[in-house]
Amino acid sequence: MAKRPNRITVGEDLDMSRLICGLWQVADLEKHGATLDPEKSADALEAYAKAGFDTFDMADHYGSAEVIAGRLLTRYQKSSGRPLVFTKWCPTPGPMTSDVVRRGVQERLDRLGVDRIDLLQFHWWRFEHLAWLDALHELKKLQQEGLIKAIGVTNFDAAHLALALADDVPIVGNQVSFSLIDRRAEGPLSDLCRQKGVKLLAYGTLCGGFLSDAWLDRTEPEAPPDWSRAKYRRFIDAAGGWSALQTILSAAATVARKHNVSIANVATRWVLEHDAVAAIIIGARITEREHRADNLKVFDFALDEDDRALLDKAFCTTQDIPGDCGDEYRRPPYLTATGDLSHHLGTASQTYQAEPVPGHPGRLRVSSGSLWEPIAGYSRAVRVKDRIFVSGTTATHGADRCVAPGDAGAQTTYILDKVAASLAALGGAMEDVVRTRIYLRDAAKWEAVSRAHGRVFAGVLPANTLVQAGALVGDYEVEIEAEAAAVG
Repeated sequence: MAKRPNRITVGEDLDMSRLICGLWQVADLEKHGATLDPEKSADALEAYAKAGFDTFDMADHYGSAEVIAGRLLTRYQKSSGRPLVFTKWCPTPGPMTSDVVRRGVQERLDRLGVDRIDLLQFHWWRFEHLAWLDALHELKKLQQEGLIKAIGVTNFDAAHLALALADDVPIVGNQVSFSLIDRRAEGPLSDLCRQKGVKLLAYGTLCGGFLSDAWLDRTEPEAPPDWSRAKYRRFIDAAGGWSALQTILSAAATVARKHNVSIANVATRWVLEHDAVAAIIIGARITEREHRADNLKVFDFALDEDDRALLDKAFCTTQDIPGDCGDEYRRPPYLTATGDLSHHLGTASQTYQAEPVPGHPGRLRVSSGSLWEPIAGYSRAVRVKDRIFVSGTTATHGADRCVAPGDAGAQTTYILDKVAASLAALGGAMEDVVRTRIYLRDAAKWEAVSRAHGRVFAGVLPANTLVQAGALVGDYEVEIEAEAAAVG
């Protein structure tokens, strides 16, 4: 019997190949307006499926990828061995009502031609726009209706994945960049996944093909020819540049010769051996030659201590990619093909809207919609000249829902996003904060709160006070207020 990729079960019963075929190439091939022939493209995918590469990943913005996958699925309606199809929904930040979310999911169902999505992965561009939690809870409802088999996220950092899980969203996977160049997922995100039973789906493992024999000892290229290589060239630059890449390639080549495999095999195997990783997403070749036989070699060997030590030594000559997973889409430096979000995101609405204070020219205020603001007579935040004052803020979502009950760290993450949204509405930013005050129900939970605060303010270092306040009103573990001196 021909060799096939190893398999793994994620969640309760999502049995998938450990080598997932990614269809991002479709968007690149169609970027000038021509659409691929869906039946011929489905022929190419069917060849992968028959070879055991029967799990496919795509997104709402991957051109006609969902339509092509749908054509593939029609060929398996009366037979066993139906391929798995994972897709992503990446809406523009704005209100996530039940109708908005249902329409987004229904469009995926219609394009795929199915009654249920195997894995619906949700991406959100700006966590300070708090509607992402509404979207996830609406997806949970649609899962209960039977429209979604499993819920995943994509490009979530450890803090916001932890927040979603603490708020009782049944997430089974997080799709993130993970490679010899981009090792951010090794840290807190993998720790969280091991603790909570969530699995990582790793993309970018070959850095757009740069982590391969083809680029060993090659001179630095000029303009990359496609979106993928343009994107991962920015990752390479962030990690120390072309010389850093060559150092890693040299070490990987030594390991590859030892095991009689390719550099790409070594790069893939290194990621696959992380216990938090369920699968690697490889590019499915629709119009180019495929590499299935070479890809299968990742299951023929394992890295030993000497191999890992050699790679670790190479890593020491590189720079860490800044931030946590997904930050490349949420803050500078944007590690995208264009170096910004122009190909991904148009104008997004603010979470809150500022309004003038009657009788006080130049003074602005913001309400978050909390039930308590009109009752007690206060604003979420007020701006007077260049000063912005943010009221004591709890993890209240919408009018009165307590987010992540009992989890002080997760509540702090949510609160600081709420503070960021309040500042943004008034023309400020978290970098403008000069003081924070933190009130805890239980001082024993100080560390999780402090770490969440430090994740946001490590580069700002405002004045800070943290005290145990005892019984806070409601089911809240922490309350935070902030002051900022806005520029301009």
